[in-house]
Amino acid sequence: MPSPYRAIFEAPGTTLFSVAGLLGRMPLSMMGIGIVTMISQVTGRYGLAGALSATLAASAAVLGPMVSRLVDQYGQRKVLRPFTLVSLAAAAGLLLCVQQDAPDWTFFVFTALIGCVPSVGAMTRSRWAAIYRGDGRRLHTAYSWESIVDEVCFVFGPILSIGLSTTWFPEAGPLFAGMFLAVGVFWLTSQRATEPAPHPRDGGRRTSALRSPGLQVLALAFVATGAIFGSIDVVTVAFAEEQGTKAAASLVLAVYALGSGLAGAVFGLLHLKGEPSRRWLLGICAMAVSMIPLLLAGNLPLLAVALFVAGLSIAPTMVTTMALVEAHVPRTKLTEGMTWTGTGLAVGVALGSSAAGMVVDASGAEAGYVVPVVSGALAVAVGLLGHRRLRRPAPNREGQRERDDNSGVGQHQDGGQHVA
Repeated sequence: MPSPYRAIFEAPGTTLFSVAGLLGRMPLSMMGIGIVTMISQVTGRYGLAGALSATLAASAAVLGPMVSRLVDQYGQRKVLRPFTLVSLAAAAGLLLCVQQDAPDWTFFVFTALIGCVPSVGAMTRSRWAAIYRGDGRRLHTAYSWESIVDEVCFVFGPILSIGLSTTWFPEAGPLFAGMFLAVGVFWLTSQRATEPAPHPRDGGRRTSALRSPGLQVLALAFVATGAIFGSIDVVTVAFAEEQGTKAAASLVLAVYALGSGLAGAVFGLLHLKGEPSRRWLLGICAMAVSMIPLLLAGNLPLLAVALFVAGLSIAPTMVTTMALVEAHVPRTKLTEGMTWTGTGLAVGVALGSSAAGMVVDASGAEAGYVVPVVSGALAVAVGLLGHRRLRRPAPNREGQRERDDNSGVGQHQDGGQHVA
């Protein structure tokens, strides 16, 4: 492991919570596709499968920030364990209803309850932020490491979930996703030494982190970014099916994630200067431009190359986004702020998947790549219009003076070094 990555794991407990976070994050890429595979195998109704997947995404988008807000207030252990148990019970209820051929409405009820699953990625990132607050270089590397972990989950999660459900029994994918969630969350929350201190509400009404103008820009841009991801998944599967090798879709999508993971690994080794907001806008623009070659790919090998190149801009943009969230959201609301970006992605994935499916049905798979191109253009538009809000944190945000006094982070921001 290169020395910058070795350095972040010198702090006690970091290796253990990182591994626990990996396990707890696997359901993010396994549960949705596992439900789709299970329902399509048991009932043969792809419409129902897609509707349940959209229900899960919408529920997570609504409930995720609420759970994270409670975490900021009461701590990870007190909040994550009961909500994880609710999510696991709902997943068990869904599997039982599918096995017993229960009415469709029961599927939707239990799927919606699964959405209270905690955002484990936000929990691990908040631990890194607590450990390396004021050390911009190490926190930059830590966020890059988290991006690599995300890509590992998205490379292997869908393959594992689909493989289990198709080769063992239909419910195996969601079942194992629940097992990963239970082990990961309970192991993570047992590590009290690295858990960020809670910030109880001391009188008055606790406002949402989304009131931050900078976070509003990031979350909205991530809706468009999520539409890119969701549409690429759907269209690539349809394109591979038209080429007569539907099974190859998972490999092509793995190449997409591989490009992002490699870029994230290299990005974590760099010590970058300049405003993070400009770097973020450049990443959004690069992501949008990289969608255009997808329209020209006439076969799977060319598509794989185009997706690999497109993936190179993802992880660096995500890493910079987390740095901007940390700069624009008070410490007392950091976990919630990080979760809002995931919520934006989840909403975008649902919208992009639906739009891509309609275009593919109407005009074919190749035409479906228009959806990620348009989504990329929308992300750029949001970035250009909101860039001024991201240039520096709001002067009246909570915790700004405390952070400047204790760690000098504000000087890093103004002095042009990487902000974390």
